[in-house]
Amino acid sequence: MPERQIRIDIFRPDLTTRLALPYADAGVKAGFPSPAQDYISESIDLNRELIRHPAATFYARVDGDSMIGDGIESGDILVVDRSIEPADGDLAICCIDDEFTLKRISLRAGSIWLIPSNERYDPILVTPDRRFMVWGVVTHTIKQHRRGRRHI
Repeated sequence: MPERQIRIDIFRPDLTTRLALPYADAGVKAGFPSPAQDYISESIDLNRELIRHPAATFYARVDGDSMIGDGIESGDILVVDRSIEPADGDLAICCIDDEFTLKRISLRAGSIWLIPSNERYDPILVTPDRRFMVWGVVTHTIKQHRRGRRHI
């Protein structure tokens, strides 16, 4: 199935303000339940945690389903760093023939492949006759787990 053109909304991070939120630094067990922490004494600022290179970082909202095998769905927000040199296996926003796409980069024996994680889409071979550029490497995905409720 051919990849449809996706729209990428770009948002710059605002690091001028600080928003320190409570942080359960002892962790939250995903296996067997454990006693809850009596209090939360630490705080965390996600801008400071997620953004390493502010001048080269932007947020992008996902529109499409080619990466659902990696747990990335439409509506998720990506933290993208343009200063990182892409490596084999990186998730990246790429521009190929003037169209944006989100794919995993595969470097194989002198060739570059853009690999989807949805079997409905074919991998894309980057050939010398195509215009290709990596716009940035995805460092984090921000996902909403609680979907909107329908009112009755």
